[in-house]
Amino acid sequence: EMQLVESGGGLVQPGGSLRLSCAASGFTFDDYAVGWYRQAPGKEREAVTCVNFRDGSTYYADSMKGRFTISRDNAKNTVYLQMNNLQPEDTAVYHCAAVLRIADVESWPFFKSYEFDYWGQGTQVSVSS
Repeated sequence: EMQLVESGGGLVQPGGSLRLSCAASGFTFDDYAVGWYRQAPGKEREAVTCVNFRDGSTYYADSMKGRFTISRDNAKNTVYLQMNNLQPEDTAVYHCAAVLRIADVESWPFFKSYEFDYWGQGTQVSVSS
């Protein structure tokens, strides 16, 4: 079955760090942009970051710049999200997503649900003291 497999969420204190992983199962990321969205209770879905496997370009939402880093391991067909200096407002379910052949990573925040080729099951990130 072709799917995204996420891992790495959990509970962390403010200022702490977590690393999320998103692996492709049954396909390869070669022609995809892969990244994360997050959704907190009662809030709209928010784009976090993505990487375009075709050219290596990346997108970060402004509030994540300098704290979050996306990276990829082509051999393992996996994308990682390193999250540092986590704050309570980062608490959300983080979903990995993949979109085939996007023209510009800056379009990442504007994709509608039906446009995702793959959507992960989500992993909970909770930041609390």
